[in-house]
Amino acid sequence: MDNDPLAPLRDAITRLWQAHGRETPLHGLYLTSVSAPAGPIHAVYRPSLCVVVQGAKISMLGDRAYRYDAGKCLIAALEVPIRAEITDATPDRPYLAFSLALDPATIADLLLDPAEAVAIPPGPALAVHSLSAELLDPLHRLLRLCERPRDLAILAPLVRREITWLLLNGPMGPALRQIGLAGSPAARIGRAIAQIRDSFAEQLNIARLAEVAAMSPATFHRHFKAVTAMTPVQYQKQLRLQEARRLLLSDAADVARVGYAIGYESPSQFSREYRRMFGAPPGRDGVAIRKVLAPPTA
Repeated sequence: MDNDPLAPLRDAITRLWQAHGRETPLHGLYLTSVSAPAGPIHAVYRPSLCVVVQGAKISMLGDRAYRYDAGKCLIAALEVPIRAEITDATPDRPYLAFSLALDPATIADLLLDPAEAVAIPPGPALAVHSLSAELLDPLHRLLRLCERPRDLAILAPLVRREITWLLLNGPMGPALRQIGLAGSPAARIGRAIAQIRDSFAEQLNIARLAEVAAMSPATFHRHFKAVTAMTPVQYQKQLRLQEARRLLLSDAADVARVGYAIGYESPSQFSREYRRMFGAPPGRDGVAIRKVLAPPTA
């Protein structure tokens, strides 16, 4: 009998990766398989559960570091820009993980006491926990359903609901409750985050963001930093620069034009801040990455 409780998950991820790559047949379920340490990786995490079954990864939210390795879960309660590194991966033992999008409507539907969620003060947008034994079975069943197309559409919603219920009633419950109801402080910060995302090229208006969050400017600023580990200005800057990188990689656009498109009025300031975040000037960085990334990976 196999004494490794993660072995079924590893086997399922390996088979699905060989058959489909990153995107599985189930919407919102994504795989990762990496055979060497990698990073820094700049990305935006959306509300999701990430499970590592082999290897290790570090995700940075502002100045906060979250390390998670085999048997650990990371919960992302809100949409946040991060910097990550895969620290443990080899060809023989690749880093294996999967992420599952979390549905706020399902979370809200399963909350037994809505008032409890509204009363929870906003905590950090990311949290790391050990994977509980009771979650192993439904997570494995969900992965296996991706190999059974006829059953997927009918059974996957039921298994996802089971997983959400177990998360809500386990150690990850407090992080999950933050995104369950529209009236919770964290969900209100989430609406302000969506406002920044949808208009990141525009000048930041703190008073307007506080109004969207239904908070005073001082309370909004305090809660925003508690959740994201950065100020609204720093958050907007990370979104802008990640979008700039995407534009440079997708069509090799002119550097100055990209800077103007994401809201910078000074090309020199754009280049300086881009280099500070990504380690190279925008033009050189775009050329270097296009040389090493295959189109599907990019």
